[in-house]
Amino acid sequence: MLRSRSAKRTFCCLLGLLAVTANVAPSFASSGPEYYELAYIAQVDPNTALNRVNTELKNLDLIENSDVGLRFDLLRLKADVLIDLRREVEAGIVVESLAQLAEANPSLEKDPVSLWSEAADLLEEGGSLEAAATAMQRKLLAQELRGYAPSVLSISRNRIASLRAKAGFETDENEEVAAPMGISPMAAPQPKGRMLPNEGSGFREVEVYYATDRARDNPSDPATFYGGDRGELELGLATVTIPNTHIPGMLEAPSIWRLEFSANPTKHVVLRSVGPLSDEAFYTRLQTEFADGSKTEAFVFIHGYNVQFDQAAKRAAQIAYDMDYVGVPILYSWPSKGSTIGYVSDTAVVRLSGRRLAGFLDDLVARSGATSIHIVAHSMGNRALTDALEIMALRRNLSEATTPIFDQILFAAPDVDAGLFVNMVQTIRPIARRLTLYASEQDWALKSSRRLHGNAPRAGQGGASTLADANVDSIDMSELGDDMLSHSYFADDRSALADMASLFWKNADPGRRCGLEVAESASGLSVWKYRQGTCATRSLIDAMAHLRMANAETTDQVLQVLSEKTSDPALLDQLVPVVEKLLFEQSD
Repeated sequence: MLRSRSAKRTFCCLLGLLAVTANVAPSFASSGPEYYELAYIAQVDPNTALNRVNTELKNLDLIENSDVGLRFDLLRLKADVLIDLRREVEAGIVVESLAQLAEANPSLEKDPVSLWSEAADLLEEGGSLEAAATAMQRKLLAQELRGYAPSVLSISRNRIASLRAKAGFETDENEEVAAPMGISPMAAPQPKGRMLPNEGSGFREVEVYYATDRARDNPSDPATFYGGDRGELELGLATVTIPNTHIPGMLEAPSIWRLEFSANPTKHVVLRSVGPLSDEAFYTRLQTEFADGSKTEAFVFIHGYNVQFDQAAKRAAQIAYDMDYVGVPILYSWPSKGSTIGYVSDTAVVRLSGRRLAGFLDDLVARSGATSIHIVAHSMGNRALTDALEIMALRRNLSEATTPIFDQILFAAPDVDAGLFVNMVQTIRPIARRLTLYASEQDWALKSSRRLHGNAPRAGQGGASTLADANVDSIDMSELGDDMLSHSYFADDRSALADMASLFWKNADPGRRCGLEVAESASGLSVWKYRQGTCATRSLIDAMAHLRMANAETTDQVLQVLSEKTSDPALLDQLVPVVEKLLFEQSD
């Protein structure tokens, strides 16, 4: 039976009710602390973890309309543990189940093609060649449904024939054999701007420059071009499509309930192309973005733990699009495994990426042509960023008298030891005009990380634990974290995006930004709390974009521009005081 994915909070309530009425032990949500702890147990005691996962899967079988997302995450965890135990055939069978779930539930945003491919690899490695050929046939069918190029389909057919031959089956003499596909560097295209209208197409394209130290995985498919293994630093340009029907904060994906079986750029956010560039081509093309003066700034987005390259590229594009961003979005993607069980390995590799990120940021400052560069890091990505910034600050011997290298640096839900963070920002502070911390007491991922780190507080935890330090503006965004998916609140809620847009535009201190109230911390230093529902956030973002384009500098100019853009007097009365406070009050 096809089942929809329920909200996490509703799911937990349902489990509690069933535990009382049916004597079923309560399970847990995949974003909750018990799940992250189970993923950690899998690193040190895989057999115990397997038993726990099997128990949780059995509990799910007893629940009607159970959470398909939780089922997927538990099966993924089971497969990863089996792989670590070198039980390839069992792991391959579990990954086949994952592929079937992905096909039946596109809202999971999991790629069935890559899952069928992984299943085939595991089954072949375990010696189950006939089963591997069957998995490849399912992969071929998934590719055909998604409109893959004939050359890519030929590769799959070629492998099916090879597996069948190894298994002792006769091979069709007319079976198409694909020629090897070489990888050639992509030539730098002519600049076309950040958002390309594609008139009449039903979507817009957002160009995202990127740097990554991921190894290439499957260059024939943008979604799996880069994998989760370490590689050398590579630069390039990705194109993401955003449908005209896009809902702010969403990463729209196909849904089985709408009879959508493949991604459609007129309905979904799609990573359409990935093109590596040489260093020279990358910076030459980037410089053309700023050559005519229409753009002057860029922002760098650094993703967090358990994120694949395609997800990170789509998130960077969505943030830029939803902020009406007038600059250039740039992604730094470190080799996260994109797997819950990969927490420990992600922790190790992110520190190496921090050193590579420092070199990339040095080059970006020197060679991009941007006059203003902002940086936004999320979750574990802040470990790479804080390392990189500390390295840069120490190399340059920065002090308060030094001209800042960057404009805004925003640490969103940082999964960094709070004590270490306070120590590092003392060194980092001169590198940027302003440092801002977003925190939330509703962030279950950080609560889990705290447990896994001996109860050491994390810098991104909010509420009474909101970090207070004179070097950083700390904003408690807990009111945006109203469910267990709150770890991405900084990008999913337009209120947070409006606050980010205010920072990028005017370097505004918290007292000038909409929705922020001052509060005292236990140390006596000020922190800030965001009050949801106090700002017309969608309209505010649009208003700021219009005012930036018009270079409005006086109250009369503000009134003229906004009056031309809205016929709603009530909205105008709401927006004007907010904008005037942002524009004309003195910064601290």
